[in-house]
Amino acid sequence: MSERVTFYVDGFNFYYGLRSQKRADETWRSAYWIDVCKLFSQFLGEDQILEKVIYFTASPLNTDKQRRQSAFLNANKLQNGSQFEIVRGKYLKKSIKCPKCKYSILRPEEKKTDVNIAIRMIGDCVQDKTDVLVLVSGDSDLLPPIEFIQKNYPDKKIRVYFPPTIISVELRKNMNTRKGKVVFLENNKPKFVNSIMPDCVTNGEKTYSIPPKWKIVCENHDPGG
Repeated sequence: MSERVTFYVDGFNFYYGLRSQKRADETWRSAYWIDVCKLFSQFLGEDQILEKVIYFTASPLNTDKQRRQSAFLNANKLQNGSQFEIVRGKYLKKSIKCPKCKYSILRPEEKKTDVNIAIRMIGDCVQDKTDVLVLVSGDSDLLPPIEFIQKNYPDKKIRVYFPPTIISVELRKNMNTRKGKVVFLENNKPKFVNSIMPDCVTNGEKTYSIPPKWKIVCENHDPGG
């Protein structure tokens, strides 16, 4: 019987990891417009099946960023149907004060994502919806749910995939101690390239296009370079 594998993607962590990697190598911008189910399917073993990719995120407060994110999420939903699920938190404006000059600025801060991921991972174990849980994040705040599952559901396998440029020492240490698998996504660029979606994703009734800001860059660079 095949193992069911579920990927729990910390969307904020994943995107900013890609953005940081893009700053070092502009060709990584093409990875913004990818089919995430296709990406993670490439990591499965012969005796495994992709149960679901659950993408945890929040809508940006900036309108342009919101449009780009919506295009990406909707295209993935159109491509993968129920195999791709979106779980939303929200952004709130947080006041940050400089300790020296006392000047304050408002900065958006994502809320609920860590809690949503933790609840879903534990819930899927309780309801026996998966056999292998893959956390795609470098956020050490997600160590407690991992430890809870390891203690209370030892038959469930847990893996951690670090987004490009993002690593958690605590998560890595846990995986090494438990002999769990760690994957550094920045070392798997060919899989990202293989997952780039067509510029227009359509089912005949709905169409979602790559945001112009991303398309211009993709056209000026070889995605495989």
